[in-house]
Amino acid sequence: MFLAFDIGNTNITIGLFVFENGKVKKSPVKVWRIATAKGRTSDEYGIILMDMFYYSGFNAKDVSHIAAASVVPSLNTVFEEFVKKYFNKKIFFINHINSGGLKFAGNPKEAGADRIADAVAAYSDYGGGTIVIDFGTATTFDCIDLKGKYLGGAIAPGPAISAQSLSLKTAQLPQVEMKKPLRAIGNNTVECIQSGLYFGYVGLIKEIITRIKKEMKVNHIIATGGLAELMSGEIKDIEAVCPDLTLEGIKIIWEKSQKSGKRKK
Repeated sequence: MFLAFDIGNTNITIGLFVFENGKVKKSPVKVWRIATAKGRTSDEYGIILMDMFYYSGFNAKDVSHIAAASVVPSLNTVFEEFVKKYFNKKIFFINHINSGGLKFAGNPKEAGADRIADAVAAYSDYGGGTIVIDFGTATTFDCIDLKGKYLGGAIAPGPAISAQSLSLKTAQLPQVEMKKPLRAIGNNTVECIQSGLYFGYVGLIKEIITRIKKEMKVNHIIATGGLAELMSGEIKDIEAVCPDLTLEGIKIIWEKSQKSGKRKK
């Protein structure tokens, strides 16, 4: 089995893939999500994962390869330690060098590992001229041109960050759940905030899409991330929601690294 970690600032998404005829299958057979906790030790992460394997009916000893896309550098060493201790493996990290051959238009060192994985998976599934909108802690737009080059994109604070900031920086406004309100005019404080968050982000996304279309040829717009389902229903340009896109990108990049390594030998 192949294990992929998407280590984000809010959550860590874990995908378990199985092999079929010597190749890793496209989609994970199991996906787990846990909260990102920078203070956890390697043993704590290891025990959590061993429990998830056990209660899901999988044997951790069957894992033969492990890879990760991390945007939390302080956790990289922690994951290296627990992967070594609990799996006796070395973890493969996605970065601008280990990118599956992805070409960059800008400074590749500034591209986040999750955005690299998204771009590689999107190009593999949809081809060039694709925008990936990832609704995570931040809302990111990743643009892949017709030749498969990663052009960059845009980054905006995610709805959860905005909701938290609004609550922290005001004396009387509560933190609210991000959900689609029934109307734009709220009848109470919670409804007013939800209207501003939801419809405000709909407007933000539509405007950035419009401007990107003026700068590149766009054939496909896809969404991923925790709020993708919630937001995509309001934005007709989004043709598909791909919840496991980042995990699939990690898998693809790892596979390409294995082929490259064999050729070098």
